[in-house]
Amino acid sequence: MEPPSSYIFLLNIMSKRRTWACLFLLVYGTLLTSSWNFLKSMLSWYNLQAQSSSSSSSSSSGWPAIYTSVILGTVFGILSMVAALVVMVPAILVTWITIVVLLAFFGKPKRTLVVEGRKITREIFGFVVKILLKEGNLVAAVCAVWGYFALVRRNNYDGQASAAVD
Repeated sequence: MEPPSSYIFLLNIMSKRRTWACLFLLVYGTLLTSSWNFLKSMLSWYNLQAQSSSSSSSSSSGWPAIYTSVILGTVFGILSMVAALVVMVPAILVTWITIVVLLAFFGKPKRTLVVEGRKITREIFGFVVKILLKEGNLVAAVCAVWGYFALVRRNNYDGQASAAVD
């Protein structure tokens, strides 16, 4: 019995490197577009909060800048972890396959090979998670601090410009 033609067509398409490259670009394009839209919406929310706080009182509170910078740092930290994970998966698979094949070449029995393979998988997974968390936290912290100072500086600049007009 022959498989359906749609299955064969899908299998042929997915076996091409070009298809995976297009899917990769589509996913990253979607992530960049959504993060850009999120950034614009957070900045517009911040501008609204800064305008309402400056019109209601003369002393401006830094809470909207802190809140906005923490949210932006968190989002960009998560995005960096996703991007790093997508890049790391093929390298991890190649490393894992290489190690298991080398163990097989050195004459390990199948049972020992399975046990060693599971242990190696656990070690590689733990190592990758540690690296992803470090990089994601670093990116989140840098984006949050940079965002806070950029927003406070922008708010001070806007306040000075409006004071000069008055």
